[in-house]
Amino acid sequence: MKLQKTFLLALAVALTATVLPADACTGITLKSKDGRTVVARTIEWGGSDLESQYVIVPRGYKQQSFLPGGATDGMCFTARYGYVGLAVEQEQFVAEGLNEAGLSAGLFYFPAYGQYEAYDPAQKAATIADLQLVAYVLGECATVDEVKEAVNRTHVVQIDPRASTVHWRFTDPSGRQVVLEIVDGGQLRFYENPLGVLTNSPDLPWHLTNLNNYVNLFPGSAPARQLGSMELKQFGAGSGFLGLPGDVTPPSRFVRAAFYQATAPQQANSEKAVLQGFQILNNFDIPVGIEFADGKAPADIPSATQWTSATDMQGGRIYFRTMYDSRIRCIDLKEIDFSTADYRAVPMDKEKKQPVAMIKAE
Repeated sequence: MKLQKTFLLALAVALTATVLPADACTGITLKSKDGRTVVARTIEWGGSDLESQYVIVPRGYKQQSFLPGGATDGMCFTARYGYVGLAVEQEQFVAEGLNEAGLSAGLFYFPAYGQYEAYDPAQKAATIADLQLVAYVLGECATVDEVKEAVNRTHVVQIDPRASTVHWRFTDPSGRQVVLEIVDGGQLRFYENPLGVLTNSPDLPWHLTNLNNYVNLFPGSAPARQLGSMELKQFGAGSGFLGLPGDVTPPSRFVRAAFYQATAPQQANSEKAVLQGFQILNNFDIPVGIEFADGKAPADIPSATQWTSATDMQGGRIYFRTMYDSRIRCIDLKEIDFSTADYRAVPMDKEKKQPVAMIKAE
C-alpha cells in the first residue's frame, strides 16, 4: 500500500509539474545574540493535502530506499543518530528534520535545473531516492563535512524521472550551512551558504548574483527630494524598500527573504529567534488560489503553504504550525531517549480545523 501511494504521489507530481507553479518553499536563517542558529522554512503544495506527519526515529532504526520501476530493494541505511522529521505524503519522505547531534536537514523543490544520474541497477545497494536523502543524512551525520562524505557514497535518483528534482539545505550546530544541488546528470555541487536564504530554481549562485539588482533598497524611509520645482515625499513608512518584489516566484521570494532576514533585529536568544522566524515567514504564506487560473484551484485546502517550521539546533527543538492549525507546536528532542524510543509517525493535524478561542464579554 505504501509503495502504491509513493507512485501515486510521483504520478501526481509529474502530471501537474508542467502546469502548476505549486512547488514553492522559502527558507531563512537567524542568529541570536547568545550564538545560536535557527533555521526556518515554509513548504508549499497547492494541488492536494500533503497529509503531513511528524516522525520520531530512534537509533538503530533500519530503512530501505525505494527505486525506479517499483523495486523496494535499494540502499539499506540504519540510523546512528535518532531524529525527528516532518514528512510529506508518506512517512519515509522527510522534508525537514533535526537529529540528536544538532544537524538540521531539509529539501526544497528545484524544478527544471536539477538533473540526477541515471539509475544503474548494478549500483542499487548504494542508490537512494531523492525524497529519502534527508532521512538518510539525519540518521548518519553530525556535521556538514560528514554530510558531504555520506552523500558522496551514494547514488541519488528519482523514483519517477518526470517528477520535479529537489535541492537540499544542511546546517550543523556551528551555524555552518551548505546547499546541495545535483546537476548535469549527477554532478554534486555543495555551496557554502553564509546568507542562509534558500528558495527554489534557479541555482543558488544565480539567486545570490540577482541580489545585486536590488542594491538600491535600504531599510527605513526615503528622504524628501526636489524634482524641479516640486518636492517629492514618501507616502508612508518603509519607502526605502520600494521596489522589493512582492510576487511568489522563487527569485522574488529569495530577494524578499534576504532583505527581511538581514534587517530583522537580532534577538537575545534562540527562543525569541524562533518566534521571529515565524513572524518573518508570515510574509511568505501563499493563498491557494494564486497559483491557478481563475476558478481552477483543484484542492479543498485553506492554503498552498501547508506548514511552516523553525529549528533551534543547539536547543534541540523543532517547531511547526500548519495550514489547519496556526498554533506553534514544539517537539523537544532532549525529552526523547532515542536509545529506547519506538518509531512513530503521527499526523501533524489530528483534527483539520483551526482552533478558535471564544472570549466572553464581562
